[in-house]
Amino acid sequence: MRYDAGQCDVAVIGAGHAGIEAALAAARLGMDTVCFTINLDAVGNMPCNPAIGGTGKGHLVRELDALGGEMARAADRACIQYRMLNRGKGPAVHSLRAQADRRLYQSVMKHTLERQEHLRVKQAEVVSIETEGGRVSAVVTATGAVYRCGAVILATGTYLRGRTIVGDVLRDSGPDGLAAAGALAACCAALGLRLRRFKTGTPPRVNARTVDFSRMELQPGDDTAEPFSFSTDAPVRNRAVCYLTYTNEETHAIIRANLDRSPIYSGVIEGVGPRYCPSIETKIMTFPDKERHQLFLEPMGLHTEEVYIQGFSSSLPEDVQIAALHTIPGLERAEMTRCAYAIEYDCVDPTELYPTLESKKIAGLYGAGQFCGSSGYEEAAVQGFVAGVNAALKRRGEEPMILRRSDGYIGTLIDDLVTKGTNEPYRIMTSRSEYRLLHRQDNADERLTPIGRRIGLVSEARYQAVQEKYRAVEAELRRLERTHIAPSAALAEMLTARGTAPAASGVSLADLLRRPQIGYADLAPFDSERPALPRAVTEQVEIRLKYAGYIRRQLRQVAEFERLESRALPPELDYTQVTCLRLEARQKLQQLRPANIGQASRISGVSPSDIAALMVYLEGAKSIDGDAAI
Repeated sequence: MRYDAGQCDVAVIGAGHAGIEAALAAARLGMDTVCFTINLDAVGNMPCNPAIGGTGKGHLVRELDALGGEMARAADRACIQYRMLNRGKGPAVHSLRAQADRRLYQSVMKHTLERQEHLRVKQAEVVSIETEGGRVSAVVTATGAVYRCGAVILATGTYLRGRTIVGDVLRDSGPDGLAAAGALAACCAALGLRLRRFKTGTPPRVNARTVDFSRMELQPGDDTAEPFSFSTDAPVRNRAVCYLTYTNEETHAIIRANLDRSPIYSGVIEGVGPRYCPSIETKIMTFPDKERHQLFLEPMGLHTEEVYIQGFSSSLPEDVQIAALHTIPGLERAEMTRCAYAIEYDCVDPTELYPTLESKKIAGLYGAGQFCGSSGYEEAAVQGFVAGVNAALKRRGEEPMILRRSDGYIGTLIDDLVTKGTNEPYRIMTSRSEYRLLHRQDNADERLTPIGRRIGLVSEARYQAVQEKYRAVEAELRRLERTHIAPSAALAEMLTARGTAPAASGVSLADLLRRPQIGYADLAPFDSERPALPRAVTEQVEIRLKYAGYIRRQLRQVAEFERLESRALPPELDYTQVTCLRLEARQKLQQLRPANIGQASRISGVSPSDIAALMVYLEGAKSIDGDAAI
């Protein structure tokens, strides 16, 4: 029995990491928003590793924070161990990662949603999305409630026709035994969305009381922990440690002996799994010569004895998992509290979406997170934010927020998905960005806070604080360039100790700091006029001086990218009639309808010669029609 439950501006389906950011962004932009979740106890759930950040992912969290998103602030309230990855490499790939207290993170996010003005959170299963005239008009719940709305954001995670798999035990289920969303998957197919089947997995958990940590390598957090959010003023603390152990040949032998019981190799699993987070059985079969594989034991929180075994994702039967675990140093007597499982789910072909994450087929329908074919909490969160912002801006009749590849990792992620598509769960990596040195996690506030301020999700006070920070950076750069010091025995001793040649004559502090071996702190004894500056400022000063040449080169590349992005393609152009293009290029361009030359150039199957031919064609058409649109 249906009934009218009222109306809203934006309906968000799902309250995982994508749904949270979507709902908050839309509500904070003044939209009357309803966020639906199958279970309110699963808001902000971390069904896989309870951690935020990592290589590339830490960049996403910082960028989201600069734009006005929530994940970084919640992480700093709930994380219990911080580590900066890749410190031994250049600043472009430094990536913050932090282990979170799983339940505390959920509590923080749920309470944030509950306290947000213009936002209602509802425990209900949405079973249908209704449309009128080619655009969304309402969502319907399993209990018959009809919510009339102007925009819908699908942030369904792994729930859409979810199926968990442990050996030969298959269940229609979302993560952690929660109910799957079957009816909504059928509705999406009926709406004409092109769905595909993906798979992900999660490792087992064990009781810390039954683990011999003395047989493992200690993995402490950083001596000085660095927060995720640029707005976090209070110091963040490391309150937990992790451990490292390894599989061995006995482990591998047990898994190989039971491959006939593996759903991956028996054909039970239909979905495509993540390339960069394979199951333990896949790793052993893919790398048969590798004698061991790393396993990290990471706490699930401060008030639980459950420990997560990162690196041991599996869908093997439970008895095989236990036998294999008991061959690993430190886990010989481990009590498995939750077995590993694989989960299959439906998601959309992301090339059906615009860069705003709105559907090309149904106006007002947006996708975010694993529904769009990505994997990971961070990838989901940034997409949710973009979808929520754009749904709100469209409802307000304003121009959309489109983040480009030249803006940062969020733009790269979305452009990869909607332009290139993906045949497997997509994961961000620093190698996916052409402009890594420009898109560092440390300068995300400089790059994206102005956009966050423009759309209305960053306060004027926070915006001015960022402006003041970078004015201080520029002032210090100028001071270092004009401050010279004479050669001295103390200076020569310091330079020699750092492995670089003594100065033969007077030298500027800037030139000294450009040397790879010299840090900003090394110059303190020779810099009597040094101002008291926060570390965030001196870090930027050092990076800009040391990498100035590389930064200038990437800025030139960005200028060329933006030139191509500014060459808009006529939305009504019939590519099938552009005979100077190869057949594959015509088909791909006609299907994907790129907005500009730059986006067209990144479509798989469209070659540089096709782009050149297309530009010649457009110039010829313009000369025939004058300045009129083609």
